[in-house]
Amino acid sequence: MSKIAVFPGSFDPITLGHESVVLRAVALFDKIIVAIGHNSDKTGFFTVDERVEMVKKTFENVKKVEVAVYEGLTVKFCKDVNAKYILRGLRTSSDFEFEQGIAQMNKKMYPELETVFILSVPELMPVSSTIVRDIYRNNGDISIFVPETVVPIISNKRKQKNY
Repeated sequence: MSKIAVFPGSFDPITLGHESVVLRAVALFDKIIVAIGHNSDKTGFFTVDERVEMVKKTFENVKKVEVAVYEGLTVKFCKDVNAKYILRGLRTSSDFEFEQGIAQMNKKMYPELETVFILSVPELMPVSSTIVRDIYRNNGDISIFVPETVVPIISNKRKQKNY
């Protein structure tokens, strides 16, 4: 039985923090599915297709990493792909407080599921998708906060949308 982990999130956009968590967790699992949550009631800043492209580009040379899109409960997606682990990155103690509650609820709904927390490296602690989007919206340079492989995708969006 292979060890499959799901790393759920919006990845709007993927950041160096996300990349770091996955790359550090690769040794722990046979497969990591970066699962882009899609809520049809919400509009992301980057389209789901753009986010899929960014995640694929980020991990194109990492054989153990796959990308998927899902709707609904993360635990249902985990069951559907036979994952027994959820991977989460922690930047701050408040992240832990929030994630702990979710992990306990997920465990209640899917007892075989374990949540594995990876601490952010200190230099990436302040990096979040929310802050990166805000910098982008205000014409700032986000290239130091996102994987190098996604910079062209983000730059292309700026040209198309005139951000």
